[in-house]
Amino acid sequence: MKELPSPTMPLSPVQMPRGALHPGPDSVLSPPSVAGEGIRISWARHQDEVRKAQRLRYEVFAGEMGARLPGHLPGHDVDLFDDYCEHLLVCDSNTGNVIGTYRVLTPEQAARVGSFYADLEFDLTRLRSLRSRMVELGRSCVHPDHRHGGVILALWGALMQFMVRNGLDVMIGCASIPMTHQGLAGGHAAASIWRQVRVSHLAPLDCHVLPRLPLPVQQLDDGIDVEPPALIKGYLRLGAKVLGPPAWDPDFNTADLPMMMRTQDLPSRYRRHFLATATTTAHLS
Repeated sequence: MKELPSPTMPLSPVQMPRGALHPGPDSVLSPPSVAGEGIRISWARHQDEVRKAQRLRYEVFAGEMGARLPGHLPGHDVDLFDDYCEHLLVCDSNTGNVIGTYRVLTPEQAARVGSFYADLEFDLTRLRSLRSRMVELGRSCVHPDHRHGGVILALWGALMQFMVRNGLDVMIGCASIPMTHQGLAGGHAAASIWRQVRVSHLAPLDCHVLPRLPLPVQQLDDGIDVEPPALIKGYLRLGAKVLGPPAWDPDFNTADLPMMMRTQDLPSRYRRHFLATATTTAHLS
C-alpha cells in the first residue's frame, strides 16, 4: 500500500499527512444531515483509496459519457494532477464502495505541478491576484445509483470545512456540459446554456477568462430552452459565477464552463448550513 506524499501546505494548525484534514477516527466526517443515509465522507490517505476514486471516474466519464481517457491504467481515469490533489471520497457505509468524489488542488500544490488543470483550458491571467487563496475543484462525479441530494450535500459540507480549515475562500473549476445533452447533439445545448448564464450569472469583467479552444457558439443554435446539468445548477444556487464562454474539451467531448465561487457569496441559508459546521469542526481541531 503506497502512502501519499505530504502536501507542501499545512492542512491544519500543525503539519499533518495527506488526508488528515479533519478530526475524529480515520478522518471520517458524519454530518447529522447525512448520517442516516448510509454514507461516510473521508479524504484519501493512500494510493489504494485514490484508485477507488479513479475507477469511479472511469466508470462515469468513459462508460457513461464516452470520454477518451489515457490508458495508463486500464479501467481508471488517471492524469498528472492526481498525485498533487487531495481526493474527497463519499463511500457507501455498507459496501465500502466509493460512490462520489471530488479532487482538490491547493495553491501550493498547483505551483508544484506547474498550473491548475483549468490553465490548460483557459487563460486565467485575470485571476492571478486570487491564486494564493484559490483552490481548484475537479473530476466531480457520483455513481448513477446515488445521485441524490444527500451525497452532494455531504461533498459540499466537507469541501467547505476544507476551505475554512486552510484559510482559503475562492474555488474555481471547469463545469462540463456534454456535447449531447437532453437529446440535443452537436453542442447546441451548451451554446444555449451559455446564453442563459451569461445574462444571469456572469462574473465581473476583471474576472473574465478566455478559452484556449473555444466552443464555436456563434455557429450554434443558442435559442433552445434547455436546463443546465444538475451540477451547474447546484453551483449557481450556491452563488457561483461564470467567468466566460465555454471551451471545447475533445477528449471528454464536453463544453466546459469556467466557474468561480467565493465563500462570501454563499446565500445565507447555505452559509448557515455549511460554514457553521465547518467553523465548529475547525475549532474542535
